[in-house]
Amino acid sequence: MKKLSFLLIYLLINTTLFGQSMMQYNLSLGDVFTIKQDANQIITQEIDGATHEITNTLQGIMEFRVKGENNNTFNIDVMFKDLNLKMISSIQGELININAKNFQEDDAQSKIFNSLLDVPIHIILARTGDILEVNGGDSLVSKMANASGLEDEFSLNMMKKSLEKEFGSEALSDSYKQLTFIYPVTPIEVGDSWKNEYAGKLQAQNTWTLNEITEASANIEGKALVVMDVVEPSSTMQLNGTQNSSVITDITTGFVKKMTVHGLAEGFTTMTQMSDQEIPTIIKSTIIYELIEN
Repeated sequence: MKKLSFLLIYLLINTTLFGQSMMQYNLSLGDVFTIKQDANQIITQEIDGATHEITNTLQGIMEFRVKGENNNTFNIDVMFKDLNLKMISSIQGELININAKNFQEDDAQSKIFNSLLDVPIHIILARTGDILEVNGGDSLVSKMANASGLEDEFSLNMMKKSLEKEFGSEALSDSYKQLTFIYPVTPIEVGDSWKNEYAGKLQAQNTWTLNEITEASANIEGKALVVMDVVEPSSTMQLNGTQNSSVITDITTGFVKKMTVHGLAEGFTTMTQMSDQEIPTIIKSTIIYELIEN
C-alpha cells in the first residue's frame, strides 16, 4: 500500500512538472530577427459639433541582431531598415507622406527620417522580454536633428527635444516593450495567466494567458488597461482605454512570429490656443508585427 501511495505521488508530481513550460527568450549570438510593422491609428475629435478625423499609417521594418549573452540577459542591436509614415486629415487633406528610403534632397522631413535608417540602438533584453537598458537613442536624435539642415543652436535644440519624445532612448524602450515584454518569471502551463506593465506615453497594465503550445509555437492572448498621457507645449491628451493582443511566438527562441494589437482609448484633448477647452477624443488603433526573416 505504501509503495502504491509513493507511486501515485511520484506520478502526480511528474505530471505537474512536465505540464509546465518556462516561457522565455532563448537567443544565441548572431541570431537575426527581422520584424515588419504595420500600424493604423484613427484619431477622432469633436469640436463644436463638427468631427475632425486624422488617420495615421506607419509601415516599418526593424532588425534585431543578438550581439551577446550575459547571465539572464541578451545584448541586442536594433535598427530601422525602412520607415514609411503618412498622416491624413479629414479637413486639411494629406499632412505628411514620408518614405525614409526614397528621400528627397529638398525635403527636410524626408532627410530627417532617412538619417535614422541602419543606425543601431543597443538594448539589454531580459528573458521575460523586459527591456532593462537602451543606449544610442540620444545619438540617433542628434543625427536626425542635424539632417534637418537647421544651423542655429536654438532651433536644433528645439528639434532635438521634439524628436526625443519618439526616438530618445527612453521612448524607444517603451516602444519596443510592446513587442517584447510578454513572458512571466515562473514556469506556466496552458490556461495560466500572469501580469506585467510598462510605462511611457502609453501606460499598460497587461494580463497575459497561455492558450496553446505546439511543437513549434506558443499562442498567447493579452488584455490590458491603458492610459495615454501626452503632454505637448500647445496641447495635452489624456485618454483611458483597453488593448487586446494576439501573439504567436517561436517555441525555441521565444521571439514573436506574429502579434496583432487592437486598441481603443477615449478621453479629452486640451489646447492652449483654445483656452484649454476639453475636446472629446477617441483613438482606435491596430498594430501588426510579423517576423519576415530569421
